[in-house]
Amino acid sequence: MKGQKGSYLNNKPKRRYSKLILLAVEAVLICAVVAGYFIFMRDFVHKKDGNSVKQEQNASGGKNTSGKGDTKVSTTPTPTELTEEEKREKEAAELLKQADAYAVQYDYDKAISLVKGFENYTQVKVLNDALSGYEEKKSTLKRFGAYDSADQINHLFFHILVADDSKAFDGDYRQKGYNYYMTTIPEFNAMLEQLYDQGYVLVQLHDVAKKVKNKDGSESFEPGDIMLPPDKKPLVISQDDVNYYEYMKEDGFARRIILDKDNNPTTEMLMDDGSVSVGDYDMVPLLEKFVKEHPDFSYKGAKGILALTGYEGALGYRTNDANSPSYKQDQKTVKKIVKVMKEKGWEFASHSYGHRDMGKATYAFTIKDTDRWEKEVGSLIGPTDIYIFPFGIDIETTMGHYSSKKFEYLKKSGFDYFCGVYKAPWMQIKSDYVRMTRRPMDGEAMLKFPERLKDLFDLSKVIDPNRPKWED
Repeated sequence: MKGQKGSYLNNKPKRRYSKLILLAVEAVLICAVVAGYFIFMRDFVHKKDGNSVKQEQNASGGKNTSGKGDTKVSTTPTPTELTEEEKREKEAAELLKQADAYAVQYDYDKAISLVKGFENYTQVKVLNDALSGYEEKKSTLKRFGAYDSADQINHLFFHILVADDSKAFDGDYRQKGYNYYMTTIPEFNAMLEQLYDQGYVLVQLHDVAKKVKNKDGSESFEPGDIMLPPDKKPLVISQDDVNYYEYMKEDGFARRIILDKDNNPTTEMLMDDGSVSVGDYDMVPLLEKFVKEHPDFSYKGAKGILALTGYEGALGYRTNDANSPSYKQDQKTVKKIVKVMKEKGWEFASHSYGHRDMGKATYAFTIKDTDRWEKEVGSLIGPTDIYIFPFGIDIETTMGHYSSKKFEYLKKSGFDYFCGVYKAPWMQIKSDYVRMTRRPMDGEAMLKFPERLKDLFDLSKVIDPNRPKWED
């Protein structure tokens, strides 16, 4: 018993100490929980107040309206805001898109100038890389590209395109003329594809030969400075009689040029049920579409030349009829369309007023015809120095210098470029004018003289199967 009692007395203090330790641990745990709670509440309240301030800022345009003068507003950018560096990178990227658009059409000078106009462009890597690329490509360009001189450049011309061959080639008395002079839309599209694949590039007539001012103050003409890659071939395209004559409107042709909802030139066509359809029914919208899809087919935005007579108005509007109830509005419409088209790289030419043989025309008739064209058509399209001869018949047959009074009057009327028709390229650049022949892309050339086009096309892939056989 003595031994057991001693054992009990010896263990009693240890139990008391163990109990104290447990109480201490519990106290520590309670303190930790309480402290955690207060920390949580502090952070929660702080976050709530911060959101309130931010909401008040947004509602008041960024100003502190809480009434607490010492409230601090965070200056950290929101996810929708861009830093100055990010803004600059975005501006550089947008500028580069525009510069690339110039470069793809061989206007490297404009692309280079655009990049160098960007503030501190040397500090932007993408701009420096692009600039090096532009300058390198520019250094490889050659005057006239694959050609050695301007007189090798082709000038191809079309009449109004056949949009519905079932109407144009329906066996009536007009079929033979359409088969002789016209090109169908499928044929035109096939030609564009082959020209593009062979490296042809559209240029303006004023690119081919340009007017320069001499040291003595006089003016003269000289070959242009078309700078293209060595494998590219300059090409001029024009279209005659872009008037959409009345006799054609029910034979499967467009009836006039209009501007669409995006202010782009397109065409209207009269349908069988009397409705009017808007679409790619002639050369203008087709060429616009092709260049949009193949921007490198155009040198600095060049498109084509539209040659207009006057005796049935212009572009499908009867601006020759002063008694028409829409006469004034039609004049305004033509002016608006022409303005837009010029901005898009199109040029305009006189095709005479009455479409007569100007080789046989008298001097008096030449004056009358030219003056009337200027009054009724020139007043709408603005100044032009291009004269495209009706039927391709020149005012003179001389291979030397023009010498007739007819030339003197046309020159006095502002015409410097004169275009006839021949089976191959031919050009004459004189001090006071330029002559250039055009090659017809019509049924006669394709069916009767296919050898004349073999340097341009594989006609087996061009000729419309719905085109009638040739009849002499």
